[in-house]
Amino acid sequence: MLVGIFIAQYCISSITWFFVSWFPSYLVKARGLSVMEASLVATVPAIAGFVGGVSTGFFSDWLLKKTGSLSIARKLPITVGLGMSALIIGCNYTNSSLIVVFLMSAAFFGKGFGSLGWTVVADTAPKEIVGLTGGVFNALGNTAGIVTPVMIGYILANTGSFNGALTYVGLHGLVAVLCYWVIVGPIQRVTIRERPPLHHAAAAPAE
Repeated sequence: MLVGIFIAQYCISSITWFFVSWFPSYLVKARGLSVMEASLVATVPAIAGFVGGVSTGFFSDWLLKKTGSLSIARKLPITVGLGMSALIIGCNYTNSSLIVVFLMSAAFFGKGFGSLGWTVVADTAPKEIVGLTGGVFNALGNTAGIVTPVMIGYILANTGSFNGALTYVGLHGLVAVLCYWVIVGPIQRVTIRERPPLHHAAAAPAE
């Protein structure tokens, strides 16, 4: 279960790091915006992501009260949100900068809406190692900050186009959804089985 959560967090962080590292360059190099225009346009998806990140908490808690199912309350927003994040791939098929901004904003809103990783960790981490679980979760997620910018740069260097890079980033959202449905399974607390203490039989008294 926890392995699936960790992989999904890596995928979610990859989407974030695209926006942090390469999105402004994409607007300038691929869409022909000026640096000033790109700096203003880049704020729109960021605002959408903020709205998605806040609204998903209310929606997930409402679902939990409505259904009584922790799996539905967590997995439904994750599925909808990270499914929306794949809309970033649609930018490869339009020449309209307005549509690009709309798709990017929808994708980043979805990324925010699907970012319930820390909530799921709180729901599932073994009570004995909550800190360790959170540390591993955070560390593996942040490796995307190393891998994603490098991979996008590699794709650009070899193709001369952002199309492959957008596809690469967008597919991460779908992989995260698959992790939650295929690897994670039902959202529930993981328990650690303690080994039974070893009891040494007392030596029988000599007769």
